[in-house]
Amino acid sequence: MTTPDTGPAAPTDGPPVPPPTALITGAGSGIGRAVALALAGAGWSVALAGRRADALEETARRMERSPHGSGAPNGPAALCVPADVSRPDQVSALFAAVRDRFGRLDLLFNNAGTFGPPVPLDELTYDDWRTVVDVNLTGAFLCAQAAFRAMKEQDPRGGRIINNGSVSAHTPRPHSVAYTATKHAMTGLTKSLSLDGRPYDIACGQIDIGNAATEMTGRMRTGILQANGTTAVEPVMDAADVARTVLHMAQLPLTANVQFATVMATAMPYIGRG
Repeated sequence: MTTPDTGPAAPTDGPPVPPPTALITGAGSGIGRAVALALAGAGWSVALAGRRADALEETARRMERSPHGSGAPNGPAALCVPADVSRPDQVSALFAAVRDRFGRLDLLFNNAGTFGPPVPLDELTYDDWRTVVDVNLTGAFLCAQAAFRAMKEQDPRGGRIINNGSVSAHTPRPHSVAYTATKHAMTGLTKSLSLDGRPYDIACGQIDIGNAATEMTGRMRTGILQANGTTAVEPVMDAADVARTVLHMAQLPLTANVQFATVMATAMPYIGRG
């Protein structure tokens, strides 16, 4: 079985071997963009999904400038597909576009997510709850289901799904009931995918990220509510540090899997939080 364990194959006398293909949701910024750049640098072709076409195109431009940009022999390519992962019709169109462009899918990085408003539980509206659940949980399920179908049917069979779980899959912050609930649910999704994928060479793991410096975590650097009621600035880490871990998980052969990994700013208040 061919597996994306070392990136593109070296040139041989036979026909060129295409690079492995990944799909990243939430690829227009932050962790998604960092992972796209890491995969491109390792020679992967990458489909970029997100709601903002301009942001996806900026990620693609940065991929072009990677050491293994699309000008390199057998180098990676970028496909930008604007999509709302909470919409089944748009998810179907997204995966059809990936199939039409690349012919197969080796990796899904289920990364799209939203925090929702940081308000007390009794002030959270139904609409805000639904928005977070629809993107973080339903969107992750829809993409995982579509990837599962593709990986089960393609030849060679199999692939890998990596879910972005967050340290909130373990420990909540104040005023985060919707986000925390969806991230706890993501762990159940990961375990079920890992179990159900075994017969089809589909591996599934989860990366739990704490305080990566992105647009979504700006409050960490200006002061964020702590469990004891105080507000404090928290340490952050570079998103590229997370991307290197995702790349390691992605490059394993399908006979090996990182089931759960936690990557966090060393000094953040997580161990012993609250």
